[in-house]
Amino acid sequence: MSEEIKPCPQCNSQYGYSLGNGMHACPECSNEWNPNEIVDGNALKVLDSNGNELKDGDSVTIIKSLPVKGSPKPIKIGTKVKNIRLKAGDHNIDCRIDGYGAMELKSEFVKKA
Repeated sequence: MSEEIKPCPQCNSQYGYSLGNGMHACPECSNEWNPNEIVDGNALKVLDSNGNELKDGDSVTIIKSLPVKGSPKPIKIGTKVKNIRLKAGDHNIDCRIDGYGAMELKSEFVKKA
């Protein structure tokens, strides 16, 4: 059995092993996966405040007044933000807001429009 074991898609551990039924398992994070499935390694799953999945290019609405460092006025509730871009990290939405410019937002303060 010289089958090449691919790294775990969840934690990238090199110690995955075959379960014998076509599935593989990771001893570090207990993830099980089918190596024959195509997995998009760049897939970033970001959820809004209501649990809806966000995608690049979506429009969102601000659900809480957000103070902006260096600006005398906050971003108000109900402000619509178009054409968002998702990224990894704490502030996982990269966007441009009219009147404020480029901004990074947390997905927990927006809902899908």
